[in-house]
Amino acid sequence: MVTKPIIFYSEGVRLVGDVYFPMDIESGERRAGIVLCHGYTGVKDLYLPDTARALTGEGYVVMTFDYKGWGDSGGSRSRLAPYSRVADVQAAVTFLGTLPEVDPNRLGIYGTSYGGAIVVWVGAVDARVKCVVSVVGIGNGARWMRSVRRPDEWHDLRERAARDRVKRALEGESEFVAREEILLPDRQSAELAAAARRGNPAAVGRIPLEYVDETLEFNPEWVVDRIAPRPILFITSDDDRLVPPDESRELYARSGEPKRLAVLRGYGHYEVYVEPAFGEVVRETLGWYRQHLPARKA
Repeated sequence: MVTKPIIFYSEGVRLVGDVYFPMDIESGERRAGIVLCHGYTGVKDLYLPDTARALTGEGYVVMTFDYKGWGDSGGSRSRLAPYSRVADVQAAVTFLGTLPEVDPNRLGIYGTSYGGAIVVWVGAVDARVKCVVSVVGIGNGARWMRSVRRPDEWHDLRERAARDRVKRALEGESEFVAREEILLPDRQSAELAAAARRGNPAAVGRIPLEYVDETLEFNPEWVVDRIAPRPILFITSDDDRLVPPDESRELYARSGEPKRLAVLRGYGHYEVYVEPAFGEVVRETLGWYRQHLPARKA
């Protein structure tokens, strides 16, 4: 595998990424390309390189990148604006399709956690995407945020969001709070996430409250049916306590064929990034891409 740093632009903002090339690609050959999309507070160097290695081993050209405001990319720091991220993914798809090693007519996307929500929206609105994989993704922002909170916590969160909405309108900026105040950590796999973040200097510990409003207004289940007849795979776990499996189940129920719902058994949200669950995610993902988006033209 050969890795090359790249720069591209989304809505005029400079984004930074990496492209992973398989070792056996020949001069003049064009392979299928896949864009990988990280979750809420992730960055391109957290978790996704492992997925990139698995896919390049299968012969794909793979791209990772940092959204606006995250990692090494430009833009307002630590924003979580989902529609802006949709634009970033579409720009990444455009960039990947310009590479001489990539067939622009055979492009796929893969997203994990909130990236799993973003890729659903991108797949629905961008016909260039020929195959979608959504891992432990979110289908309805309000349902998800409500489902992981007690009633009084949900009430308090909405009140904080309303106050911050006024602050943004009057002062032009959102209040930054500890990541854990908004993204409630689950005891089951919180240490796995903390350990990964400790080893990554780009990991963010504070996020703006504006993300609450933006999440409540972003519901990929509204548009998931528009992906068909292009294929989509949903991967979830029956013991995910951060993004309950009902999110993927609802997306699956609303989507058209061809589709598949793979439910892993006994794993938490962050456990899908490490073995043995990660191996199961890779097997499902590679099987889906082999069937619907082979790396090499037949």
